[in-house]
Amino acid sequence: MSTFVNRLRPLAALLLLAAVACSGPDPDQIARPAAPPGATVNTSAEQDRVRAERVDAIAATVPAEIRERGTLVVGTTGQGNPPLSFRADDDTTVIGVEPDIAQLVADVLGLELRLEPTSWENLFLAVESGQYDAGLSNVTVTEERKDKYDFATYRVDTVSFEVPVDSPVQQITGPADVAGLRVSVGSGTNQEQILLRWDEQNRAAGLAPVEFLYYQNAGDYYLALDSGRIDAYFGPHPSLAYHVAVSGTTRIAGSVSGGGDVTAEIAAMTRKDNGLVGALHAALDAVIESGRYGEVLGRWNLTEEAVADSQVNPPGLPRTPPA
Repeated sequence: MSTFVNRLRPLAALLLLAAVACSGPDPDQIARPAAPPGATVNTSAEQDRVRAERVDAIAATVPAEIRERGTLVVGTTGQGNPPLSFRADDDTTVIGVEPDIAQLVADVLGLELRLEPTSWENLFLAVESGQYDAGLSNVTVTEERKDKYDFATYRVDTVSFEVPVDSPVQQITGPADVAGLRVSVGSGTNQEQILLRWDEQNRAAGLAPVEFLYYQNAGDYYLALDSGRIDAYFGPHPSLAYHVAVSGTTRIAGSVSGGGDVTAEIAAMTRKDNGLVGALHAALDAVIESGRYGEVLGRWNLTEEAVADSQVNPPGLPRTPPA
């Protein structure tokens, strides 16, 4: 398991999660992290982020307006989404893997990073209007989104099953593995859709149905998991991997693509055809090659979501069929 770096400090209590229905396998919105007494993770404002060197040839490709301004304005939710984007102990500084990757990109482009915490809904509006140059907030590439935005990928989109460390459920890799289990999942999320499809397949095959259970926050579903009222929680891999790392009471039993049978990817998002996506793509490839990208993912226990290189506007999740 990766070790969180910098000054480590204890936390208390559990993660607090407020599930938000998303059009794509985007994260449930969750509150500032905490963990049982004795767990350690750096949530201070002094992050000492991994940094990268400016690459002149890439910096020269940044649109003139942004280059002359000297700042890269990046929107991120920052409202409590560990380890993606959340508030540090000072309740002001935005930290997490998304800000860290944004910092690497800004460094390569020779720009000062200006992070703009915002709501999930406003993130898309602000990027589309040009208020933000880019959005980095666990945004999944979809065909619908590609109508309005350009994308440069930097992480695999994964959803996972979390179970108690001593659970008899050893591995969950497909529909048959969840037959007869009590599973908590966020309402309206892509992981719920995946689980519904699996349950339908199981019923058609004569297997026991899944018992779906819904909770409003992390405290509730982790209490349910600890007490044995549910067998597994199915949610975004980064949040689950974070909880596994800080709690020591659970483990990941299996992971699948956030798109189910379709590969899903997380990407930096820019306004369509504004000329910035190529520079972001080149900057991401530069930090992947240098190893700085790997350091950031390792820092937040997300090494399993690494990509070999960045892609511009890859195939996204299919369009939602008309009702």
